[in-house]
Amino acid sequence: MPHSKAQLRRNGFTFKQFFIAHDRCAMKVGTDGILLGAWSPVAEVKRILDIGTGSGLLALMLAQRTGEAVSIDAVELDADAAQQAQENVSESPWADRIQIHTADIQEWVNTCTRRYDLIVSNPPYYEKGVECGTPQREQARYTVSLDHGTLLACAAECITEEGFLCVVLPEGLGNGFTQKALESGWHLRLRTDVADNESRLPHRVLLAFSPTQGECFSDRMTIRGADQRYSEDYTALTQAFYLFM
Repeated sequence: MPHSKAQLRRNGFTFKQFFIAHDRCAMKVGTDGILLGAWSPVAEVKRILDIGTGSGLLALMLAQRTGEAVSIDAVELDADAAQQAQENVSESPWADRIQIHTADIQEWVNTCTRRYDLIVSNPPYYEKGVECGTPQREQARYTVSLDHGTLLACAAECITEEGFLCVVLPEGLGNGFTQKALESGWHLRLRTDVADNESRLPHRVLLAFSPTQGECFSDRMTIRGADQRYSEDYTALTQAFYLFM
């Protein structure tokens, strides 16, 4: 999705309250992460875990959306990305609330004694075989480094009973992820299908799962209206972050 030139500088992205440098990260700031960071439910959340934080985008968006008592742990396997995330956090207004951990999430969860009310992840989703160019980009995009079953298992180890696990995925893969989650004992509680516009089929899906059973709310959102301007729904969701809204 194209962004305002005013937002793009220094190999990064300028938001209303923080800047994300991402030149040392395999995955750059994109619509998927922005959607997930703005959409994930934060009511009554006290502790947040960001799995595969990359540049730190989700951690910073969620810090902006929550109060000063909320703490955030952000785990990243790639050392360069973790270092850049740390720098982004250090220059933000919420440096004292976000902790960056350079670690494999499976090993990190095994030593973690905390439980989280909200766990977010913009997970890898390509099967091995799609050409990505660099080992770092392969790690960020291929499910080999973090398959979906492992992600679900790691989240189950450290989520509170009433907590939410939130992810963003391509539409087709989201259905498969949902099936895997249900088979693993999770319950789907929120689903938003995202389309470019009203004439297009959804291409992304935002999903929220909980260990606790309850009603599932589903809706659909378009990013742009018929006039190619951002839709009311997308604007309402993201205007606290984009400079031009």
